[in-house]
Amino acid sequence: MRMMIAGLAAIAALILVQPAIAAGDVDAGKTKVAVCAGCHGDDGNSWGPNYPDLAGLGEKYLIKQLLDIQSGARKVPTMGGMLDALSEQDFSDVAAYFDAQTRKVSGAVDDAKLLDLGEKVYRAGNLETGVPACTGCHSPSGQGNSPAGYPALGGQQADYMAKQLHAFRTGAHDEQDPGARTNDESKVMRGVAAHMTDQEIKAVANFISGLH
Repeated sequence: MRMMIAGLAAIAALILVQPAIAAGDVDAGKTKVAVCAGCHGDDGNSWGPNYPDLAGLGEKYLIKQLLDIQSGARKVPTMGGMLDALSEQDFSDVAAYFDAQTRKVSGAVDDAKLLDLGEKVYRAGNLETGVPACTGCHSPSGQGNSPAGYPALGGQQADYMAKQLHAFRTGAHDEQDPGARTNDESKVMRGVAAHMTDQEIKAVANFISGLH
């Protein structure tokens, strides 16, 4: 018993002396986002519909995505090699900076039928086909759940949102497909997108882009 206690104490001591990654620093992050600004904007509001807005997205979520892209767990060809030289602390700082910025609302297409379907899927899902509501993770107002790592989606670029939902749907059916996305925790998003139709994806992405 004494040996076990001594062993546990030694392990605890080692853990205590391990260098911890400091919390993200907004000011430090501001100096590290120059490489991101060309696509995502200086303040995390992207220059075009093909690139996601990062402002206010959620610090925990952003760190995970940066780590996954760096490791290859999430494949983003346009970012190939861009993150290779960055450390986990760099990611924490960049995430803190972008999360502290105010996201601009992209704006939904004013199509009554499309908006109605998008709102229905977002708020209630589709019970007949097994598509859950988006509000459980991303909140009724689209502000997400930052501590849980669920991103704030309200105001996000519609084209980008649709592309990601298609990628998750592909990942749910064929993880080896080059267009698949499989880095969602516990396959949550793959489970959501698995049974969504093209029309539902288009509609919910459009609705989210105007949600604030």
